[in-house]
Amino acid sequence: MSGEAAVVSRDAVPIGTLIRSARHRRGLTQYQLADQLVLVSGNASLGRGEVARWERGKRVPGPYWQSHLSRVLDVPPDELAAAARRTKQLRG
Repeated sequence: MSGEAAVVSRDAVPIGTLIRSARHRRGLTQYQLADQLVLVSGNASLGRGEVARWERGKRVPGPYWQSHLSRVLDVPPDELAAAARRTKQLRG
C-alpha cells in the first residue's frame, strides 16, 4: 500500500493549487471559504490569512482542516491528503 501512496503523491498537485482551483470552481473568495470553514467546523480561529497561506504553500492544513475543506470544496479527502503529501515532498 505504501507504494500506491507514493504514486498518488507524485501525481498529485500541491495542496495550495488544489485548494485555489476548487475554491475558484465554487466561486468563493478566500474570505468566503474561511467563513464557510468556520461555519462547518464551529472553530472561529480560521481567517482569510490562513487560507491565503495554504494557497501560497506557506502552510499545509492538517487532517482537521482537510476534513472540513473536503466538505466545503467537495474534494475527496484522499485527494487532499495526497496533495498535502506532495506539498511536503516538494519542500523536502
